[in-house]
Amino acid sequence: MVLQNRVDGREAGSCLVPEYARLANSAGYDPAMRVLIVGCGYVGLPLVAELARQGHQVWGLRRGWQAQADLNTIGGTPLAGDITKPETLDGLPRAYDWVVNCVSSSRGGPDEYRQVYVQGMQNLIEWLSVQPPGKFVYTSSTSVYGQADGSVVTEASPASPEAPTARVLVEAEQVLLAAVAQRQFPAVILRVAGIYGPGRGYWFKQFLKKEARIEGRGERIMNMIHRDDVVGAIIAALSQGRPGEIYNAVDDEPVSQVNYFRWLSETLRQPLPPFVSEDLDSSRRRGLTSKKVSNRRLKAELGYPFKYPTFREGYRAELERLQP
Repeated sequence: MVLQNRVDGREAGSCLVPEYARLANSAGYDPAMRVLIVGCGYVGLPLVAELARQGHQVWGLRRGWQAQADLNTIGGTPLAGDITKPETLDGLPRAYDWVVNCVSSSRGGPDEYRQVYVQGMQNLIEWLSVQPPGKFVYTSSTSVYGQADGSVVTEASPASPEAPTARVLVEAEQVLLAAVAQRQFPAVILRVAGIYGPGRGYWFKQFLKKEARIEGRGERIMNMIHRDDVVGAIIAALSQGRPGEIYNAVDDEPVSQVNYFRWLSETLRQPLPPFVSEDLDSSRRRGLTSKKVSNRRLKAELGYPFKYPTFREGYRAELERLQP
C-alpha cells in the first residue's frame, strides 16, 4: 500500500511523512494520481520527489533537457517544454489528475515577468483546457499585497502592490481566476511568502557573512515559509483546496527585521548587525512592504500542520544542517 510505504519512509529519513500521512487519510485524497509539475526548480524538484515517493506518477516540465537526470533520480519523468512558447507543448501528454504551476522568474523586469507569468499562464490554460485536470494549483506570492503599515493581511485584503513585478503577478492571478469563472477551470491559488531553506534565505546568508544591515529601526515586518512547508501546502491544496479559492502560504509568525536578527544574534552568540538609515524613496521604488500575512484559512480549510511553524524552528534546522 502507498500509505504503508510512506510510514516506512520515516526510516529512510523522510522529514515530511507525518503531515502527508494525515492528509492521506482525509476525505478525497487519492494515493495514485497522475501529476504534472510545471517549473522544476527550488520548490518543484522536492515536490516531484515527495509526490513520487508517495506513489504518484509524476512528470516534470522544464525548458530543455538539463533537468532530465535530476528528475529521473527522484522518480519523475522529464518533459521538455516552455510555457512561453506554446508550440513546444504540442505533442506532450496532457491528461493529468493534478497540475502545479510553480514556475519562477527571478531575473528581469515587468516585461520578462509578464511573458513567464501572464502569457505563460494563458498558454498553459489553453493547452490543458482540451482535457482539464482535476485540480490545478498555482504558486503566486504574498508580494501581491502592498500593505506597508504593519496591518494583518488576509486573502480578502486588497492586492494592490507598488512593485511593477508584483503587479504582473496580480495579472497572472486574474487570468487564472477568469478561467475558473468562464471555463470552470479547477484552479487554486497559493500566495507564498518569502521562501527559505537549504541554500536559500537572503538575510540569513547576509548575517552569516557579516554583511547584514538593519534598516531604520528594523520595524519592517517580514513573512516567511520553509521550503518543506511550501511543498506540504501545495499537496494540501491539491487534495483539499477548493477551486477558485486563494490561500496564503506563510508560517505562523510574521517577524520584524530587528527581532529576526536579534534571534540570530542570540542563537549564534554574535553581535547584532549595525543599524543604517532607511531610504524611504528607495524602499518605495523597490516595493518593500510591512504586513502580517495570516495563514488562518490555509490551516482551517486545508488542515495543513506546519513542520516549521515559525522561522525559529526552520532556521534551527538550517543551522544544524550547516554544522560540520
